Amino acid sequence: MQFENTIEFARAADAADSLKNFRQQFIIPVIDGKEQVYFLGNSLGLQPKATAAALQEVLTQWATYGVEGFFMGNKPWMDYHDSLTPALAKIVGALPHEISVMNQLTVNLHLMMISFYRPMGKRNKIICEAKAFPSDQYMFETHIKHYGFSPEDILIEVAPRAGEHTIRTEDILAAIEIHKDDLALVLWGGLNYYTGQVFDMAAITHAAHAAGALAGFDLAHAAGNIELQLHQWNVDFACWCSYKYLNSGPGAVGGVYIHERFHNDISLQRYAGWWGYDKATRFKMEKGFIPINTAEGWQLSTPSILLYAAHKAALDIFEQASMPALHSKRLQLSNYAWWLLQQLPIKNFTILTPDNTAERGCQISLLMHRNGKAVYDALMQDGFITDWREPDVIRFAPVPLYNTYEEVFCFVNKLEQLLSA
Repeated sequence: MQFENTIEFARAADAADSLKNFRQQFIIPVIDGKEQVYFLGNSLGLQPKATAAALQEVLTQWATYGVEGFFMGNKPWMDYHDSLTPALAKIVGALPHEISVMNQLTVNLHLMMISFYRPMGKRNKIICEAKAFPSDQYMFETHIKHYGFSPEDILIEVAPRAGEHTIRTEDILAAIEIHKDDLALVLWGGLNYYTGQVFDMAAITHAAHAAGALAGFDLAHAAGNIELQLHQWNVDFACWCSYKYLNSGPGAVGGVYIHERFHNDISLQRYAGWWGYDKATRFKMEKGFIPINTAEGWQLSTPSILLYAAHKAALDIFEQASMPALHSKRLQLSNYAWWLLQQLPIKNFTILTPDNTAERGCQISLLMHRNGKAVYDALMQDGFITDWREPDVIRFAPVPLYNTYEEVFCFVNKLEQLLSA
């Protein structure tokens, strides 16, 4: 696509967009009678219009059947999980039985650490990204202390080089090589929440395995955003939330991927619960945990069917749109935003997000050189819902399901006005 810096071009691009009608399936925020430009799908995705009906269906089934809703009605709750995994398998590049929809992100990271962080002798180190999202940092700190270790002795954090904002793949791989004799686990983010940098998960996984370690990923900002091929990349495990790009609601149910080679590994430690027990004999209520021989065997408790229903309403839209089409539009929207930013005569910012399209998804992060908070406040006041991250970064994320080329053009045009002023 040959870009032009005009609103006519943006409107023509929207008219030609094969996914343009999917915007009508979402509720766009309106404040004081004005429809907002919502660029925060990287923090909380918009509500699908189908969500309310999906929740009501569960409520009606509960009212009609009571507990028998687990076995009766149009969508018996006992089998609801099976309706979620096919779409998620396409989104994260996994086999359906390698996915379990359960809990929330940090809970799942702790559960995966039980199974996949196995310190033995001097092989007890964990490599992670410096300044990972705070929840990950707190998870590492408390989990490592649980083993009686000091986080300062166990965690190896890889940071950007001096004067740089993003982490070079070669530095990640070098850290793995340097610590290969002491390394138990590489647990990395798929996409950095602050800079928007996408990491080379295939290369990181290969290097970790070559070092005799396991590789897992936090996909909070990656699932539903960038192309993922977890099974093909031979990733050991991954966790994600579904309230960002997956549009499943605040506090939505999370998900995990566990490679199928671990499903029957009885040597793995895990925390167990009744919902993860072998389905054929679950209701015998016998002692001795026998896990389901899929990723569902890591489940603990009866899931919230209301959260499942909200998740299903959102996943149905992904199925209708198709991941290849979404990735294509995501790339075009991102490239258009990037190109427009480069045209600005006054650049009171540095773009933190890499220029390389393989290293960015929907999100673009702007490091403001001065008056950043004032610029952000003015954008919000004018109806551009973006994100401010201390101390000086504005994040915005045009997502392919409901954002438009015209919105991108208007945002950059407004930014130019503010910078000029």
